Amino acid sequence: MGMVNITDSIADALGARILVVDGDAVSRNNVTAYLDDHAMRVTSVSGQKGLLHALSVREPDLIIIRLDTDEDSGLNLVREIRRRSTVPLFIVNRQNRDDIDRIVGLELGADEYLTEPYSLRELLARVRSALRRRGLDRLAPPRQSERCYAFGGWLFDQRARQLRNPSGNLVILTKGEFTLLGAFVTAPRRTLSREHLLQTTRVHEDVFDRSIDVQVLRLRRKLETDPQQPRLIRTVRGIGYVFDTDPELISPQRPETNLS
Repeated sequence: MGMVNITDSIADALGARILVVDGDAVSRNNVTAYLDDHAMRVTSVSGQKGLLHALSVREPDLIIIRLDTDEDSGLNLVREIRRRSTVPLFIVNRQNRDDIDRIVGLELGADEYLTEPYSLRELLARVRSALRRRGLDRLAPPRQSERCYAFGGWLFDQRARQLRNPSGNLVILTKGEFTLLGAFVTAPRRTLSREHLLQTTRVHEDVFDRSIDVQVLRLRRKLETDPQQPRLIRTVRGIGYVFDTDPELISPQRPETNLS
């Protein structure tokens, strides 16, 4: 318990920059005031114009976006965020929404999905947890398991957190996609169950197994020529997935752009 409290205090002391996107003034002010009371630097905006301006000034450490009545408009903002950044992203949605809404939100790149009504204390705990993971990712020394792999013209550098396509262009990966690809390249030609992938990547632990299917779908869209007929990540019906190639371990390269 002491270690968690110390880590939380460090995260708060750093004055994490949180961006709250919410078209409802009451909801926006409540979240902003609560996080501000817990030593976080919060910027709040009401729509796309404010969001784009905030992102152009400085990338926050975490974004919380509440989907308003216009669902399509809110999801477009999520798409815009993910097009520009891999910063941790929380979606807040109205009560009594179908599971499909949660799946769509996760598929678009959300790291957390909360449904109203929710506890501000729970939101704070989830924010702290995401900031801890982000901080540990940045500060932890490189592990020997973080290596550089080549497969089918692709270059995957785990230490630099980079993926380059056969043309040499950088491909942006979310944290979930990065850890999932890492699990695949270290166990090629082996059938990996959904349970194994869920535990290995720790993707959305509070969500059902389908979250792994969503992550695989998103990764296929970036790796496969035809995601509907995948050749690299094949489905083993009723079990899980297999990375159907033999990655080659090579000396890491250091392109100038970093994903982290």
